[in-house]
Amino acid sequence: MSLSRTLRIASATGLLAAVSATAGLVVSGPAHATPDGPAPIAQAPEEKAAPLIYGEDVSGHEPDHDWNASPARFGFVKATEGVTFTDASFARHWRQLGEKGIVRGAYHFARTYNDPIAEADHFLKVVNSQPSKAGDLLVLDLETSDGNSVSHVNKWAKTWLAYVKKKTGATPMIYTGWNFANTYGGGMSEYPLWVAHYSKAKGAVTPPADWKSWAIHQYTEDPIDENVSALTVDQLRALGRPAAKA
Repeated sequence: MSLSRTLRIASATGLLAAVSATAGLVVSGPAHATPDGPAPIAQAPEEKAAPLIYGEDVSGHEPDHDWNASPARFGFVKATEGVTFTDASFARHWRQLGEKGIVRGAYHFARTYNDPIAEADHFLKVVNSQPSKAGDLLVLDLETSDGNSVSHVNKWAKTWLAYVKKKTGATPMIYTGWNFANTYGGGMSEYPLWVAHYSKAKGAVTPPADWKSWAIHQYTEDPIDENVSALTVDQLRALGRPAAKA
């Protein structure tokens, strides 16, 4: 999901606090919104930060990406956009990620001129058509206002996120560029942040808007969207779908 390609957590405060501690940042925070822009200077951590883990994300722009050859420990794939579009490569990527056994997530590219519930239903229908596992992550890719106001986009995103959380039991993550998040992301800090900022070294980004920490930093789109997470693999999975009840 890179911003140059326009087509293209946790449910409790306790885990978000763990995210902040793991990231070692007290002031911090595809297809996506402009990721670069002025941001606060990261404060030096008081304690040694835990190692960052590496991940990648793809869409139909990389239909043949070989996850088996990738060193990624987590991967995201585009599933849907708007109320009708389904990424043709989603099922293949999803299957291969499942076979590889790493943390996986699916994202929906928001078009805020549509009804948010209709878009959420489209996303869930496509994702639920594939086999799921406990720990699968669900993501709202919010990077364009489509000409709508800040208040409209903010309310739209909150509606989508709350609906998906209610339907799945998972607290969805929000992907966005730093500047876009700082403008449109007020009051969304209960949702884990995946922030794009390409002019910052990996893991050196600070959180925008109301976020006190970030979960994932997308630091480049060349030659593929690359990310690091301040969380462990188990912490990432804890943000995803809950285990099925017996």
